[in-house]
Amino acid sequence: MAAPPQTSRATSWPLSWIGRWHHAFVFERRTRVLAELLAAQIPRRASVLDIGCGDGTVGSLIKQLRPDVAIQGVEYLVRPGCKIECRAFDGSSLPFAGASFDVCLFVDVLHHTENPEVLLREAARVSNSFVLLKDHLGENFLDDATLRLMDWVGNRPHGVVLTYNYQSRKQWAEHFSNCGLTEVSWTTKVPLYPGPFSLVVGRGLHFVSLLKKAT
Repeated sequence: MAAPPQTSRATSWPLSWIGRWHHAFVFERRTRVLAELLAAQIPRRASVLDIGCGDGTVGSLIKQLRPDVAIQGVEYLVRPGCKIECRAFDGSSLPFAGASFDVCLFVDVLHHTENPEVLLREAARVSNSFVLLKDHLGENFLDDATLRLMDWVGNRPHGVVLTYNYQSRKQWAEHFSNCGLTEVSWTTKVPLYPGPFSLVVGRGLHFVSLLKKAT
């Protein structure tokens, strides 16, 4: 399934405070940098499906940078006031026919799933050309511990159930191959955080990859 549903339980004051701090000091820079990196990878006049789009912030910023692009989202629980057109889905099967979009986009979604290949294979089915992916790299215990902390700070205040399912470079390559996708580009130069924080929570833990559907 995609990023799991948020709970309706009231957020305790420590988590509420963490959520406000994260939004003020991390969220805005992160979404801006991601939108710039992703927008540069999308072909001209492409139709884009943002899978697990959240509140639509990244998608709306991409649209501002690339007005030639048409973008809509799907989410397990559609959030009120989503910033892009969004429809609900069951978290595993996309409600579209094959080859409905030029690009399927994932932004920090697949590490929230039990098996990344379920949604990745669906994206390959629904796309007629590309899958554009931003996610994490976990190669060792330190990477895993750092990513767990980052995920907890960024998502736990919103009630998101966390699976901490981080993949290594080798595992990602296997997932891509199994889903009929080949790498067009791959980069770990994703400057989401300013120094000196980037030395701890940057350091190659994030990647952006453009994948092409096999013909």
